[in-house]
Amino acid sequence: MSSEEIIVTCPNCNTGQNKTVVDENLKVCPSCGHHFRMEPLERIKYIADEGSFIEFSANLRSLNPIELAGYEEKLSEAEAKAQMKDAVITGTCLIEGKLAVLGLMSFNFMGGSMGSVVGEKVSRAIRKGMEERLPVILYTTSGGARMQEGIFSLMQMVKTAAAAADIDEARVPFFAVLCDPTTGGVTASFAMLADIIIAEPGALIGFAGPRVIEGTIRQSLPQGFQRAEFQQEKGFVDIISPRKEQKKLLSTLIEMHGGK
Repeated sequence: MSSEEIIVTCPNCNTGQNKTVVDENLKVCPSCGHHFRMEPLERIKYIADEGSFIEFSANLRSLNPIELAGYEEKLSEAEAKAQMKDAVITGTCLIEGKLAVLGLMSFNFMGGSMGSVVGEKVSRAIRKGMEERLPVILYTTSGGARMQEGIFSLMQMVKTAAAAADIDEARVPFFAVLCDPTTGGVTASFAMLADIIIAEPGALIGFAGPRVIEGTIRQSLPQGFQRAEFQQEKGFVDIISPRKEQKKLLSTLIEMHGGK
């Protein structure tokens, strides 16, 4: 079966959609607007001006700091699956001709978990923007801290939060785009510390998952709890932006904040 004949089922409206049509629509369901999950290299194609993305910190790779059995094998499997060396890629790019630092997380790499390398690359990206006076844009998607690195993964929350505090003090713009899902330690650190917090429609955003919370408090949660629209209503998200509008939105925000 060719890619033109592959049918994908939208989890929101339950309609069958031609995969090629969905892909050409930036992985958004033509019927209901549901945003399917998207990987960093796919996002770069619609965010960055063609050929402008230049990766940095590309050679950083995770070690096994607590000598957990089988962790190296899991890393190799994740690298093959995501076609990335860890769960985030960082670089500089042009967005409608305006220079910015861009970081994008991959949920395909061990659920977008934040280990030592993710924390280091995110911190480097923020500090590069601060030092070169370039706006920083981070696309987040994560299940939280990487348990296979123990306390070293939890330390990344402090590292990235400190970098976010420093760029704020330096008065360099920092924008976060929260994608489905953004949870755990990423939400509890740099993802919620940006100057402007953007979210994709319907994205799950929170710390613990709804099932964990319901099991803890023994109560039913409101409909749409932790979805982007709910978080905007409660003041945790500033803007909900469909994928087709994101490049223009980011370009406008860069210009408004004095970008080059």
